[in-house]
Amino acid sequence: MNIQSESHISGQPIKEKPAKRPVRMVRWFIIVSLLLVVLVGGLVGFNAFRSHMIAQFFANNKPPPASVTAVEAKTELIPNLLTAVGDLVAVHQVNVTTDVSGRITDILFTAGSHVKAGTPLVQLFDAPEQGDLASFKAQATVGELQLDRAKQLASRQFGPQSTVDTAQAAYDQAKAGIAKTEALISQKLVRAPFEGDLGVRMVEVGQYLTAGTQIVSLTDLSVLYANLTATEKQSSQIKVGQTVRVKVDAYPGRIFEGKITTIEPQIQTDTRNIRVQATIQNPDRILKPGMFATTTIVLPDNPPVVTVPETAVDYTLYGDSVFLITEKKGEDGKTTLTADRTFVKTGNRAEGHVEILKGLKAGDKVVAVGQIKLQSGMPVAISTDPPPPVPAEPPRY
Repeated sequence: MNIQSESHISGQPIKEKPAKRPVRMVRWFIIVSLLLVVLVGGLVGFNAFRSHMIAQFFANNKPPPASVTAVEAKTELIPNLLTAVGDLVAVHQVNVTTDVSGRITDILFTAGSHVKAGTPLVQLFDAPEQGDLASFKAQATVGELQLDRAKQLASRQFGPQSTVDTAQAAYDQAKAGIAKTEALISQKLVRAPFEGDLGVRMVEVGQYLTAGTQIVSLTDLSVLYANLTATEKQSSQIKVGQTVRVKVDAYPGRIFEGKITTIEPQIQTDTRNIRVQATIQNPDRILKPGMFATTTIVLPDNPPVVTVPETAVDYTLYGDSVFLITEKKGEDGKTTLTADRTFVKTGNRAEGHVEILKGLKAGDKVVAVGQIKLQSGMPVAISTDPPPPVPAEPPRY
């Protein structure tokens, strides 16, 4: 058996030639890549087109201007008022008592009635004093006769002057006894010290009263005092004769006027307040002592200031502000109204208006109704509705 050897075979391993990729597969990859590029490009272009159209839609379809009610800031005189709290007390008020002890024999008044000064109210038992009075009157009669007889004898030189002096002393002593007894009797008849209204009866017939026991209260309601307090800082503005307006819870909406009659000359060291007293006429007798009162002192007027209705001001933690209406021209040349939030400094408030110390000038238009739906810079349209009216009974404190 013959073994044939080829000369080209060596000890190196034989390498196989790589097979060529078919042309169809290359074309397939190219087509898929192009489709992916077209798809991604279409999505990106669609999103860009959609965003552009949305922006164009909102740019061309702006919401209509918000309808608001506007008012003009104007210059007016704000009343200069000083508010304080106080209470009402009677000018004349007393608990009627007796000066002496005794048993009640008669009650001469009706509880709750109106009495004049000197009207008898209660009679105490005074029979012993009445007996003493009769005795002293008899002694006075005898003493007067003896005195006249002694004077006649002395004038004729028939009697000494000492007899006249003794008779005069006896007569004077009898008259003193009469005066003392009448005073005791008057103490047993309790009378009204002044004109006023009686309260609830506190005693009964037959009751034994000790000196100082309360019988009934007596109050003069024709004139009352309003006692109020003011701070040390406010004391320089308060003067005697200034008008004071008083309101009580029992009669809402009604105002009672009086005048300052007394200012305490001392500042209270514990509170640094000063006490002020005003006198109020009470012809209808509807005000009662002890009522809680809200008082307003009318001070001299300040110079005119810029004011707006209270509804135009927004009060927030960040400060007080208003929506100022301004005119702006758009790109198309048309004039539009916009509301811009403007911070202001407010002052006193009275009769539905608030004082603007800083931030506005007379003639500026501000939004009075409709601020809740506004944001700074929004377009607005002024409504034909009138601004809110001032209350019929504006607060004065």
